[in-house]
Amino acid sequence: MAAPELTARLERVVEHGAETRSFFLRLAAPLAFRPGQFISCLLPVAGERLIRPYSMASSPEEADCLELLVDRVPGGPGSHYLFTLAVGATIHFTGPWGTFILDQAPAAEAVFIADGTGIAPIRPMLHRALAGTPTHALRLLHAGTGGSTPLFREEVLRLARSEPGFTVDYTDSRVLLDEVRRRWVESDADRSRHFFICGVGAIVPTLRDMLRQAGYARRAVQYEKW
Repeated sequence: MAAPELTARLERVVEHGAETRSFFLRLAAPLAFRPGQFISCLLPVAGERLIRPYSMASSPEEADCLELLVDRVPGGPGSHYLFTLAVGATIHFTGPWGTFILDQAPAAEAVFIADGTGIAPIRPMLHRALAGTPTHALRLLHAGTGGSTPLFREEVLRLARSEPGFTVDYTDSRVLLDEVRRRWVESDADRSRHFFICGVGAIVPTLRDMLRQAGYARRAVQYEKW
C-alpha cells in the first residue's frame, strides 16, 4: 500500500548561512514521529516529481510544525528548488520514515557524533534523552568546517549548562575521524558506550566501521548517512 501523501505550508525560513537554511512546515494536523526520523518531500522539478528525504530537526512535541535543516547542494535539484520557495508555498510529502531513532536515554553512556547538518536528527534525540532524566553521561561531538558558527550552538550550550550529565565539544570535520579514535578507541578499554552518528558521505560508514572493529557492539553503533 502506498504511503498517504500529506501537505504542509512553508511558514518560515531561517538562514544559518549562505548555503544552509531551516524550513518550517506548518501542518494541518500533528504528525506523530520519533526523534531521528525523516520525511520524503515530493518536489516538482523539471516536469518530474523528485523524492528527497529530509530529517526533522524539530521534536515530536512540536508535531504540527516541522523544521527541516537543508544545505544547498551544488547541482542538487531538490535543495535548489526548496531554496527558491517563498513563504506560503505548499510542500507535499510522505512519512515519517527511518529507523535511526532514539525514544529514551540509553542504559549506558551515549555519544552523539554530528558532522555539519547531521545535527538535524540528533537535536531531537538529545532533547528526548535529556527529558527522561538520564542515568548515564550524554556527549555531543559536533564537527564543522571553515570556522563557521556551529548550528544550534547557543541552544546546545544552554542545555550543557543546565544538564550536568550532558557535555558538548566541537571539532573540525577534517580531523573528526582522528578525534573519535583518540577519545573513544585509544583512551580506554570501555566498550559499553552507545553511538549515534549522522553526516554526509563516507565519514559516516568510516566512523561506524572503526568503532565496531574496535570492539563496540554492532547494535550500539547506530548511524544515518546522507
